[in-house]
Amino acid sequence: MTAPGRIRVIGGGLAGPEAALAAARMGVEVELFEMRPVRQTPAHQTADFGELVCSNSLKSESENTAPWLLKQEMRRAGSPLLACAGATAVPAGHALAVDRAEFSRLIGEKIAAEPRITVHREEVTRLDPGEGVTIVASGPLTSLALSDEIARLTGSEHLAFYDSISPIVEADSINRERVYLAARYDKGSADYINCPMNQAEYEAFFDALLAAESVQAKEWEKLDYFEGCLPIEELARRGRDTLRFGPMKPVGLRDPRTGKLPWAVVQLRQENLRADSYNLVGFQNHLKYGEQARIFRMIPGLEQAKFLRYGQIHRNTYINAPRVLTPLLNMREHPGIFFAGQISGVEGYTESIATGMLAGIYAAVLAKGGMPEPVPRATALGSLVNYITQADPKRFQPANITFDLLEPLDDATRKRVRDKRERHRMQCEVALAAMQKWLQRQGAGNRVRG
Repeated sequence: MTAPGRIRVIGGGLAGPEAALAAARMGVEVELFEMRPVRQTPAHQTADFGELVCSNSLKSESENTAPWLLKQEMRRAGSPLLACAGATAVPAGHALAVDRAEFSRLIGEKIAAEPRITVHREEVTRLDPGEGVTIVASGPLTSLALSDEIARLTGSEHLAFYDSISPIVEADSINRERVYLAARYDKGSADYINCPMNQAEYEAFFDALLAAESVQAKEWEKLDYFEGCLPIEELARRGRDTLRFGPMKPVGLRDPRTGKLPWAVVQLRQENLRADSYNLVGFQNHLKYGEQARIFRMIPGLEQAKFLRYGQIHRNTYINAPRVLTPLLNMREHPGIFFAGQISGVEGYTESIATGMLAGIYAAVLAKGGMPEPVPRATALGSLVNYITQADPKRFQPANITFDLLEPLDDATRKRVRDKRERHRMQCEVALAAMQKWLQRQGAGNRVRG
């Protein structure tokens, strides 16, 4: 049984370490459980904390965008993992991308240096509401035993979608004579490698992709993909130009050598600080490895590409949060059990860290005998939580932070301000002001300290 004033955190991905560090820095003893390496997952390659399985990007840092707003709020609240991301950032134009290995190493160092955190390398298969305060941050690859236990405790059926991983190629194997450096619309520095295609090259690539052999689904699998992360071959099946208006859109990527826009573009994003590897942006897929090598080498500049990792697919599990959780991210039926990260119904690295931070703060206040105050609805953090706890349970799907989730401006302002960018700037201004007031109300004792 967890002692009074202590909390248990299950999961060593993104949300779990964030929750553990946030709670520990508020004076609470934390038991942090991670099943790797005792029990591995189908997608992880290490036992490190905060391993990024898919992309290495935490999305846009462009001012007054929704992802930027979420990160700004988290920085003001003292997010430990966002600080790790900033310290391990690699060039990525207007996005925040990290060196995966360095990011994980730094998280591990912070956890090891925190005397209030005790790490247990073992699988948790039982959740007892009478054991005290628990944060479930076991992620989209939650073990079957714990998934069954969560389903038993929630009394509702688990939902699942399938997520895919993009391939990574060795930097030295890229033919630099056929590619060019640029950032879309010249936002940020020219950190992306762009592989341009003419119409004939695109048509040949598209036809090969449609004819490619996918990995055979297991009998028990129902391939219910998440709309925000569709495999590239699934996108292609929706129409011949779908890719040109999606991950391969050339808009804003004029080739400096010709002064013209290519017919289509494949972007490569730097993977680590050494710049010795790049991932194919938006090229998550469920193709057989041999097919990936054959087809992706049709991309100009990747004719001799050496693949350090092929794309793959894995099962992502999440709860029906609107049926289960309160705005404090704890269970309606069992208030001492919190959920955070992708298992709570958010999608994306930053969103997972954000809910981990909030769950850690709320759980720490509860463990110390207090009553947490929910983050304001007007903030990006509050809007994200509002969506996962108040959405229609029958149509619930994981969500990234977008302006659609934020509170709209009043009708008079919307009519007066026609420019979308200006409206977004005003929404960000309102959100940051609300966040600042909330932080001030929390007081020094309840705030996450760096």
